[in-house]
Amino acid sequence: MLAALGFCTIGGFLLLTMTKRVSVLVALVLTPVITAVIGGYGDDLGPMALDGLSKVAPTGIMIAFAVLYFSLMIDAGLFEPLIRGILRIARRDPLRVTVGTAVLTICVALDGDGASTFLITISALLPVYRRLGMSRLVLAGVVALGAGVMNLVPWGGPTARAAAALKLDTSDVITPLLPALAAGIAWVLLAAYFIGRRERRRLGTIAEPSEEVAVGDGPGTPLVAARAGTALTVFNLLLTVTLLVCLVLEVMPLPVLFVLAFVIALLVNDPGWEEQQALLEKHGNSVVLVTTMIFAAGVFTGILTGTGMIEKMAHAMVEVIPDSLGGHLPVLVAVTSMPLSLVFTPDAYYFGILPVLAGTADSFGTDPAEVARAAVLGQMTTGFPLSPLTAATFILVGMSGVQLGEHQRFIFRWAFGTTLVMTAAALLTGALPL
Repeated sequence: MLAALGFCTIGGFLLLTMTKRVSVLVALVLTPVITAVIGGYGDDLGPMALDGLSKVAPTGIMIAFAVLYFSLMIDAGLFEPLIRGILRIARRDPLRVTVGTAVLTICVALDGDGASTFLITISALLPVYRRLGMSRLVLAGVVALGAGVMNLVPWGGPTARAAAALKLDTSDVITPLLPALAAGIAWVLLAAYFIGRRERRRLGTIAEPSEEVAVGDGPGTPLVAARAGTALTVFNLLLTVTLLVCLVLEVMPLPVLFVLAFVIALLVNDPGWEEQQALLEKHGNSVVLVTTMIFAAGVFTGILTGTGMIEKMAHAMVEVIPDSLGGHLPVLVAVTSMPLSLVFTPDAYYFGILPVLAGTADSFGTDPAEVARAAVLGQMTTGFPLSPLTAATFILVGMSGVQLGEHQRFIFRWAFGTTLVMTAAALLTGALPL
C-alpha cells in the first residue's frame, strides 16, 4: 500500500504541475500530505515535515544569500564585460548564443556542484537572453543539459554516491565511462545547436541596438554599470573569484560562505543604510520565490521518507524485473535511471535502490560496478536538473523565471537523449556489458 501511495504522490504532483492546475509550491506540500493522511500517518505529519525542512534549511539559506550576492554583482556591472564578449562572439545570433551557453555551462560545471553552476551561469546569461528577446526556457534547458552531463565528474554527487553505496573506488565507476562522458558532451553541444537553430528561426539574427543597454533591464535602457568604478569592479571580481575558489575547496560550509561574501559585498558596494535597504527590497521577491520552493520540497521529501513510501517504492520497482532481463540489468538500469530521477531523491535511489539492483545483478553474474556505471548515466546525471526532488532544480527554474512543468516538457527529450547517447557509448566501449 505504501508503494502505491508513493507512486500516487509522485504521479499526482507531476500531473498537477505539468497541467498547471496549481502552483508547484502548493503541489509539493499538498500531495504528500493528502497521501500520508490516507495512509494513516496524519499524527506524524508534523515531525516528518519538520525533519525534511531541517535537511533543506542549509540549502535554502545558501540559495537566499547566493541570489542576493549575484544580484548585487549584476547591479554593479561585474558581468557586463562577459555579456559583451558573448554578444561579440555570438554576433547577436541566437544560435551562437545558445551554443555559447552550453560551452560556458560545461566549463563552470567542472566544480561538480549543480547549485553553484546554476547560480553563476543563470546570473551571467539571463541578461543576454533578456536583451536579445530569447526564450528563458532555452536558457534553463541548455544549462540543465550542460550541468547534467558534467555532474558525472568523480567529485560530483552521482559517482560519489554510487561508489559509497556499493563500496567501490570512484575510479571503478568513472574511468571506464570517460568515453561516454565525451559522447555526452558532444551530444549536449549538438542539442544546443539544434535548439539554437530553432530559436534563430523564431527570432532571426538580431540587429545591434543604437545604444547599449543595462544588464537585466531590457532593450532601450541606458547602461548603468558606470556607477562601479575600476577599483570597485576589481574588488568585486577578486571577491567573486575568492568565493568560487572557497566553494570548490569547501573552506567553510557553503551557506556560511555566501552569507559572508554577500555582507562584505553589500558593505563595500552599498555602504549606506538606504542603499542596502533598497537592494534588499529590489531583489527580495526573487529570494522568496526560490527559497519557498526549496522548503516546500523539504516537506515533500520529508513526508515521503518518513512514511517509508520511498523505501517501499524501491522494493516494488525491483520486484517487477523479470528473471529473463537479469542478464541485461545494467542496460535496463541505465535507460530507466533518468526517468526515475523524477520519482526518487538521489539518496533514496543510490542508497536504497542501487544496492538492491546490484545484488540482483550479482545473482545473474553481473559485476556490481557495471550497475553503478549504469545508474550514474541517468539518475542525477541528466535527470537532476528536471527533478522536483532536487533542490538545485528550483534554483535553475527560479532564477530563470520559468515554470517547472514547462521546463520539464521543453528539455526532457533532450536530457533523455543524453542518457541514451552515453549508454550507447558505454556499450560500445565495454563500460557496460552488451
